[in-house]
Amino acid sequence: MTRLSVYADQAPDGVAGGTPHLHTASTEAYVVLSGRGAIQTISPEGFRETTLEPGSVVWFTPGTIHRAVNHGDLEILVIMSNAGLPEAGDAVMTFPEDIVSDPEAYRVNAALPPADSPESVLSAAAARRRDLGVDGFLALKAAADTGPQAFEVALDRFYSAASAVVTPLTGTWREVWEKSAGRAASETDQVLSALVTGSQEHLWQAALEQAPATRANQRFGMCGRLQTYNTR
Repeated sequence: MTRLSVYADQAPDGVAGGTPHLHTASTEAYVVLSGRGAIQTISPEGFRETTLEPGSVVWFTPGTIHRAVNHGDLEILVIMSNAGLPEAGDAVMTFPEDIVSDPEAYRVNAALPPADSPESVLSAAAARRRDLGVDGFLALKAAADTGPQAFEVALDRFYSAASAVVTPLTGTWREVWEKSAGRAASETDQVLSALVTGSQEHLWQAALEQAPATRANQRFGMCGRLQTYNTR
C-alpha cells in the first residue's frame, strides 16, 4: 500500500504523469484521493483511457500496461496484490524495444541514483527514465492504431521481453508470496474450516494493528513521489 503523488512535469508528448509499465504477476488498484487525471492502458484489447477523479477506483491485472496521467494535483492510494512482489522486480517499464529486449541494458536504464543523492539528480533521473518509458508506450499505442495484426506482434514482442527481464528475479518470488499473500490465504482457509465445526478459538487472537507511514514524498517511484506504509 502506497500513497502516490503523480508526477506533474510533462513527458516529451506534452502529457504530465508517470512512467508506463506493467506488472508480471500482480494486480494493482488505484483509489483516487484528490485531484484529477486519467489512466492510459494498453492490453490485448488495445489502448484505453479512463478518467480519474476523487473517489474513482480502478484496478488492472498482470500484463496491463498502464500510464498515470496528472491533470492536476492527482493523489492516489495504490494497493498491490501479492505483498512484496512489486518491490522484488515484478514491474517492467515500457522502454524502447532495443533496451527492453536486452535485460542488462534494461537494468541500467531502470536504475535510479542512490537515495541520498541530491534532489535535482534524482528528479532528472526519474524524468529520463519516465521519458524512455513513454517512448516505448507510444510505439505500442501506434501499433494498436495501425491494426490488430501489427499490434499483436508488437505486444507479443514486448511481453516476451518483459518476461525475460524478470526471469532471473523469480527464484525468490514464491517464498515472498508464501510468507505474505499465500500465508493469509492459508490462514483464511483454516478459519473457514474452524467455523464449520463451530470453533471460535481464532477470535481470541483479535488485535488492532497500525501501519506507520514513511516521510511524505520520500521516494521517487515510477509514477510519482511515494509515501509508503509498512504493513508487515
